Formats: sequence, structure tokens, C-alpha cells
Amino acid sequence: MKLENKIAIITGAGRGMGRAMALRFAAEGAQVVAAEVDRDSGEAVMGEIGGRGLLMHTDLSKVEEIDELVRRTTAEFGRLDILVNNAGVTRSLGFFDVTEADWDWMHAVNARGLFFCMQRAAREMARQKSGKIINIASIAGKGYRGTSNIAYAGTKGAVIAMTRVAAAQLARHNINVNAICPGVTRTHMFDTLMKEIVQKRGVSEEEAVRRLDATIPLGRSNSPDDIAKVAAFLASSDADNITGQSINVDGGLMWD
Repeated sequence: MKLENKIAIITGAGRGMGRAMALRFAAEGAQVVAAEVDRDSGEAVMGEIGGRGLLMHTDLSKVEEIDELVRRTTAEFGRLDILVNNAGVTRSLGFFDVTEADWDWMHAVNARGLFFCMQRAAREMARQKSGKIINIASIAGKGYRGTSNIAYAGTKGAVIAMTRVAAAQLARHNINVNAICPGVTRTHMFDTLMKEIVQKRGVSEEEAVRRLDATIPLGRSNSPDDIAKVAAFLASSDADNITGQSINVDGGLMWD
């Protein structure tokens, strides 16, 4: 098992990609600290992994809750080996529809919360002189035209930039920092966005999904497991000499 006895925090672990990563990491031997704002989904995923780890009710927009997440993890397990910054929020909005409240909400979780998770986790990893940080960005951060909205794309562009700078600044502490940039992925967020698109465009959900998949060179959108596999690789010793990278998992939608 590639992650045997590793301690891994996964934010947004209750649904979609977070849930898939929690299941994959546990199967690979990790103790999973599931950080989730929704108690029900958090409890459900902990049940699925047989309680292998710890559930933390955490709002990533609040730095004091991030501090408590890391403090409790290290108090419980004595170390922190892996952070997966997965929690994120968005909604379907046109250019002129984005409000100040929308902007602040998305940046509070997707960019600000992600940074302070990195910073707090990296303090513990620096003491150990080892660690793996995996940020879930998006091809939206590379200018994907089909993004849910421009503010969301801005947050994910920030994640890619922060990944590169963090990788450079944390390398001396033997901390690897990489990002995964998912393309269209079948998650709870995807389902929510599809419903919004269906309402706006007056097509069936099946037709909306068919049109979307038709734009992907390999012909299908991601399953959450597609992302979990890459995350498990980046968290393992197989990726010890990889850092500062933003890896697209998108069926060929983007090339850079």
C-alpha cells in the first residue's frame, strides 16, 4: 500500500472528488482526516472507510477552524504527512452576473482558505522535513472557456500560481507542492451546475451532458476516481521528485 501509515488531511472530503480521494487514500493505507463543512456527508464517508482516521467539521473560510483542523490532527496522530486542498465552491454565472458577494464567497474558500491550509500544514511538515501538498485547481484556472464563471476561474488561477510559489519556497523543507487541474468531473458540484444550465438553456440534463462530453477529445468527462488516482500518486513516494506542477486531468480539453 503506497500510503501505509501516512496521515492525510483531505478537505471537502464528504462528496465528489474529496470522497473518492478519502476512499482511495484509506485503501492505500493512510489515516484520513476528513475535513468537511457538511456533517452528514462527512459522517457518511467516515463510515465508508471504516472510521480509519478522524472527522473534523471545518469551514475553510475561517482561519481559526483551519488552525484547529491541523492542531487536532497533530495532537491525535503526532504528525501530518499529506494535505489535499480539495474544498471548493462555485455556481453558474455570466460575466455580468457576478456580484461582490459571489466573488468574496468563492475567494474565501477556493483561494484564501486554500492558502492558509497550506501555510498551517507546511509549518508542521517543515518540522518533520517532509510532506506532500496537493492542491485541487481546475482547467478553469488555465482559461477553459466552459468555466462556471470568471470569479471561479480567477480563484483557480490563483491556486496554480500559489502552487508554483509554494513549491519553490518549501522545497528546502523537503515539501512537495503540486496541483491537479480537473476538467469536467461528475461530482455533486457538476450536478448542481448542470441543473442551472438546464434551467437557463431549456434543454434536458441528458442533452446538456451529451453536448459537454462531445467537446472532450477522449469523449468522456472525469469520474471522481480519475482525480483520486492522480492524487494518490502525487501523495506517494513515486512522486518524490515532482513539485510545482499543475497536472491536467481532462480528457484532452487543455494542452498547457
